[in-house]
Amino acid sequence: MTVSVNENRTRKFASFVVDVRAGELYRRGKKVKVQQQPMQILLALLERPGDIVTRKELRDRIWAADTFVDFEHSLNTAVKKLRHALGDRAIKSKFVETLPRRGYRFLAPVEELDSAASLKVEKAGPSAGRVFALVATDGTECVLAPVDHKSFEEWRKLIALNDDVGLSMMITEHRLLLLEARKTVRFLARDGATGWCEVRVLEGEHYGKIALVERKSLEAVKGSSAAR
Repeated sequence: MTVSVNENRTRKFASFVVDVRAGELYRRGKKVKVQQQPMQILLALLERPGDIVTRKELRDRIWAADTFVDFEHSLNTAVKKLRHALGDRAIKSKFVETLPRRGYRFLAPVEELDSAASLKVEKAGPSAGRVFALVATDGTECVLAPVDHKSFEEWRKLIALNDDVGLSMMITEHRLLLLEARKTVRFLARDGATGWCEVRVLEGEHYGKIALVERKSLEAVKGSSAAR
């Protein structure tokens, strides 16, 4: 029995993306194996992040009324498997909080995306985790970097329309970042739909943020190796 989330939406939290329609979980573009019941629990929690989802609600939504199972054991096992898939733990949880005898609550901020287009296009590859220096092109001092796939598409449309006002607004709203040349970033994944690379900014005003940059704007830093 499936949960009643919007099947035309995807959900993103931390480094994870959930394809609601397919019932699939991805971490930095790589599919994470999750069984059906743990996934249904995750979808139920993502539908109401920050709220308590009771054990009874989960039973009613995941197990049919005529299903005869040891519900308490089955639910506990499913939650344990979900935590394993997320790299989470019951004590000091980052994602799934247990409220004894009541239910569960999803702790991390959840972003709702417009489509599933960005779910399966990211490919980690051998560069994942390596540090690169940014290289500006066309004599500029900065690299323009949209923060996600949606911002990338909007940016390209504004360029085609010569809409400088719209571009300025994107920069003001930090949906299009101005990254200084020679600053370092960590390679996270390659966006197969655009050919651009997802990176985390390691220096400057936008430290810690994730953005998309062209591969030609990345210059390998000597001694850099994938994070362990």
